[in-house]
Amino acid sequence: MARNLQNGERLRPIDLARGHGLSTQAIRNYEEAGILPAAGRTPHGYRTYTPLHARALGAFLALVPGHSHQTATSIMRAVNQGALDEAFRLIDESHTQLLDDRRTLQAVESALRDLAPTTASEPDAAVSGPGGTFIGPLAGKLGIRSATLRKWERAGLVRPRRDPQTGYRVYDEADVRDARLAHQLRRGGYLLEQIAPLIAQVRAAGGLEPLEAALCDWRGRLSARGRAMLTGAAELERYLRERG
Repeated sequence: MARNLQNGERLRPIDLARGHGLSTQAIRNYEEAGILPAAGRTPHGYRTYTPLHARALGAFLALVPGHSHQTATSIMRAVNQGALDEAFRLIDESHTQLLDDRRTLQAVESALRDLAPTTASEPDAAVSGPGGTFIGPLAGKLGIRSATLRKWERAGLVRPRRDPQTGYRVYDEADVRDARLAHQLRRGGYLLEQIAPLIAQVRAAGGLEPLEAALCDWRGRLSARGRAMLTGAAELERYLRERG
């Protein structure tokens, strides 16, 4: 294989770099990282590359948007070392993660749909008034134990305030919303550590309605990532064919 790399057109580092807006140092770094096959050398010690190196560079850059820089590096390193099974395993892991992310998005959207009738109509009966509700009535409304709400509080899913006179937990409308969303996601099989960042997104968005835009953006990013994986796979296949 090393002999094949030296046949045909000779390319300089600048020739590879120009086509992708990279520096020659980046090309050398990619070679040292194993992303590119080892370069040939002139009698004076200068690096020389071939169209196969250009194809490897194109495959790597196409893999990055769908798999991340780190994973794309590992994939190309495995390919260049002849460890194709390892490269395919890494690709499979990325696809699995994308599928998990899609399922999480679907779970959030489903939970929001289930919450919509309550939040869009009259105030929730679990909220007893301007002062909020206590842990018992809220737990009863959700059909869970008070201990579960206390566990969710420790995990950061709900943040009730304390009544200054009694010290009891008081849940306002936002707390009830977060508890309902957590309940829906828990019923969907999601772990507390998976739910916490989603609750944080709801709070950052200022409620459920503003979150719709964030979910739309999330959905778009997942679709773009899936398409990028297709592009990366096509470029990698071309590189594999040329490697023989």
